[in-house]
Amino acid sequence: MKQINIIWGLLMALTFATAFVSGSDINYAALLIIGIAVLKFVLVSFEFMELKKAHRLWKYLVLGFLGIFAALILFII
Repeated sequence: MKQINIIWGLLMALTFATAFVSGSDINYAALLIIGIAVLKFVLVSFEFMELKKAHRLWKYLVLGFLGIFAALILFII
């Protein structure tokens, strides 16, 4: 099976996991949802946007943006 199909299946599973967590009474649901969103962002950007073949600068910029954005969201929550 191609890696892209495995990544797609994992993204679908993570989407269902997010829906499950959002409807449950878990104390740290927001933290878990943000963590799943970060993982999905990394999977999409590196696999489907072909960031894994890009220059190191772009990888660092995207991951840095992701870290800052996720930290700001968690700070607001």
